[in-house]
Amino acid sequence: ANSKSAAKRARQNEKRTIRNTAVRSQVKSAVRSFQEALSTGDSEQAKTTLATATRLIRKAHSRGVIHSATASRRVSRLVLAFNKMQ
Repeated sequence: ANSKSAAKRARQNEKRTIRNTAVRSQVKSAVRSFQEALSTGDSEQAKTTLATATRLIRKAHSRGVIHSATASRRVSRLVLAFNKMQ
């Protein structure tokens, strides 16, 4: 960084990268647990994990971690998979 403002931007980017990585990781874990519930055929477990996963995906979108279209697509695919199981 050659200037104070560039140094500040570098610090901000570092913080945001760590935060975004954590949020993405949470989303992936939630989706993974939903997929596991689907594969076992446990309808109640799938329902609760679906709610958690969609909430985390929407939260990630509102925080600007993922694009709105990406969030909508992921939620849509999860709900479709859940409905197919029923």
